[in-house]
Amino acid sequence: MNLVFEPLDIGRQLDYGQALTACPQKTSDYAFANVWGWGEHYGLTWAFGHGLAWLAQTRGESALWAPVGDWEGTDWRALAPLLSGRTFIRVPERLALLWREAFGGAVALFECRDHFDYVYSVPELVGLKGNRFHKKKNLLAQFQKQYAFEYKPLTPECVDDVLQMQADWQRWHEVASEALVAENRAIERVLTDFDRITCLTGGTIRINGRVAAYCVAECLGQDSLVIHFEKGDTAYKGVYQAINQMFLAHAGTGFAYVNREQDLGDAGLRKAKLSYNPVLFLKKFKAVFRRAAP
Repeated sequence: MNLVFEPLDIGRQLDYGQALTACPQKTSDYAFANVWGWGEHYGLTWAFGHGLAWLAQTRGESALWAPVGDWEGTDWRALAPLLSGRTFIRVPERLALLWREAFGGAVALFECRDHFDYVYSVPELVGLKGNRFHKKKNLLAQFQKQYAFEYKPLTPECVDDVLQMQADWQRWHEVASEALVAENRAIERVLTDFDRITCLTGGTIRINGRVAAYCVAECLGQDSLVIHFEKGDTAYKGVYQAINQMFLAHAGTGFAYVNREQDLGDAGLRKAKLSYNPVLFLKKFKAVFRRAAP
């Protein structure tokens, strides 16, 4: 019952996509663009077997990510030999509960607050109505009044301009942390393959012909979008509020929710994400399976 792990291959994204479609709870980690973008940094490999897609992280913390597929239709007890003694990270709550029901005390679950996904209402972030969004709406209005801007969808034809803006954004941070360097590489990987990754979308704001802000997003199920990357030139006041609202106003039609990923324990990022009033969190866990007796 061994799994054969291989390097990620963009040519198999449809196979992976079928497994993700069958998944009853989809978190940002498992969107293909996220797997592909961060695959180099985490040393991700994958295997397909037993009706599931399996992801192994080989750099940093050595562990498996949650298997992707029809969790509720899987006979987990039959797969016990595969799970025995293994550690899984980024495990969505629904799968964690299924494993607890199937294995009881043989699996230890640890809640990982830093990895909770923040999920928002698309209509709320487009309309920005009420006191909860008063500051956001004011900053958006200031941006719209002060700058001669142009919003356009992110397409393969403007990827080079976006990559240039991203390079500029990197230079504005004189001390580039390891996390920023890793994120920059993930952004480059996704944008370079923008026209090859299915269901990828995004938006740009230009001022004086130059990209002043952009976002990269992906469909995550029938009712949700996930925003993977979002960058803006803070020389333009309100630029982040603008790209956030304008992208959803143009591309969010038909979607009820937008997932803006996790805060990874960064206090400033957590404060910013909470300020947009999430409607729910997608909880994630670390799962450690006890090794079965021989």
